[in-house]
Amino acid sequence: MLSARRLNLNSMVINAAALVLVLSYALPYIYLLMTSIKPAADVQQIPPSFFPAVISFENFRDVLHSSTLPRALASSLTVAVLTTILSLAVAVPAAYVATQYRRRITTLFLLFALVTRMVPSVSLGVPLFQLLKSLGLLDTVPGLVLAHTSAAVPLALLLMAAFFEGVPKDLEEAARMDGCTRFQAFLKVILPIMTGGIAVTALFTFITSWNEFLYALLLTSEATKTAPIVIAEYNSVYGLAWGAMTAAAVLYSLPVIIITLALQKQIVGGLTFGAVKG
Repeated sequence: MLSARRLNLNSMVINAAALVLVLSYALPYIYLLMTSIKPAADVQQIPPSFFPAVISFENFRDVLHSSTLPRALASSLTVAVLTTILSLAVAVPAAYVATQYRRRITTLFLLFALVTRMVPSVSLGVPLFQLLKSLGLLDTVPGLVLAHTSAAVPLALLLMAAFFEGVPKDLEEAARMDGCTRFQAFLKVILPIMTGGIAVTALFTFITSWNEFLYALLLTSEATKTAPIVIAEYNSVYGLAWGAMTAAAVLYSLPVIIITLALQKQIVGGLTFGAVKG
């Protein structure tokens, strides 16, 4: 009986701690959401209120009908999706070869990918600007996709390498004995069991591109301006448009939330992949 009570108490403490942790992360977003549905006159009231006295969607109407946000959201989504596809196309096979066929060159390859993640993006901005300008790709979707891919591939490569480390080499050998080539074994045997790892890598790659600000600021103007740039422009010399900015930020956060919820089973499976062996 005493043991059962102690177990109950421990469970309650853990649940309470988990609730506090979740609320600490969720509170800023909840406040952002509450601010976005306040009437314009109430957004900057003093003292500020957490909950709106009246629920109003005028901020959302304003940013969707009288700003460049819809086009910027479409541009961000296009760039992020293309960056994710291109990064996975490069990183998945490269990570598999680097982990399953260990050589000194593959070890150096992974080390180089790690080192590139340590290079500040600001130091690469001007060279990228000059390169894309010479190619005629400034303020274009392909140019921005290439810039984002250069930052996303090292991350995708390191993530996929970690997942491939948990794949037994016996799987490929068994497929080879059944008559598969190395490529067929990779395509038909290895990839199907790596859906969780690929989903996790795709999500982080998408977020890397979706949230990127510096390259979008340097390499785009009006034609392919992304959502982070438009949201930042609500802070102007005329003041900070809190209502419009919070409404735009809520709309901007929705794709990542939807994708995460849609892929939650694959993400959980990917995060626990290789945790139990034997």
